[in-house]
Amino acid sequence: MTADHLNAFWWGYRFPALFAAGRLALPLFVLVLAYNLARPGALARGAHGRAAARMAAAGLLATPFFVALGGPFQGAWPLDAMFLLALIAGVTGLLAGGGPRALAAGPLFAAGGALVEYFWVGALLGVAAWSYCGRPSRRALALLGAALAGLCWLNGNPWALAALPLAGLAARFDLALPRLRWAFYAYYPAHLAALWLLRESGLAG
Repeated sequence: MTADHLNAFWWGYRFPALFAAGRLALPLFVLVLAYNLARPGALARGAHGRAAARMAAAGLLATPFFVALGGPFQGAWPLDAMFLLALIAGVTGLLAGGGPRALAAGPLFAAGGALVEYFWVGALLGVAAWSYCGRPSRRALALLGAALAGLCWLNGNPWALAALPLAGLAARFDLALPRLRWAFYAYYPAHLAALWLLRESGLAG
């Protein structure tokens, strides 16, 4: 992710290898989030709401620097990827709740997808991955494949597909990595702030 942002905001996508590697970041983040939200008891523990709130807070902190650096379309729209992850957490939380809450998932998906980076394709990837992790089915797998194909189309290359074997390989090993609960939420806005400060100071090149 950091290398991709360096390539985008400092070097104007000069390095194709960094661009290709950067296409793995979003689907990997989405797959990890979906897996955690699909765990038994996640809804009862309030995991969806906490994840949505933390992602949105990190996105808000990052937005001034995201906009100052240029963003994908040189402005505040679409909102950065942290808001996409927050949207996924919100939509899947409503779906998991069932009943009237599940009915609200559609409008949230439709409205939120228009505002966030990667749009409805990114949101569909999260919902499909969550559905497949929680209850594997051909339908969920087909939706996951369609979302990845859409992501490849948005990116203009097929590198997002490489996230699936990487995630599958990681799942086969018990790495026992320490959980740094707040590290990711803090790192995202902090690294954008650092990139902006270095660029403004003339040290970027």
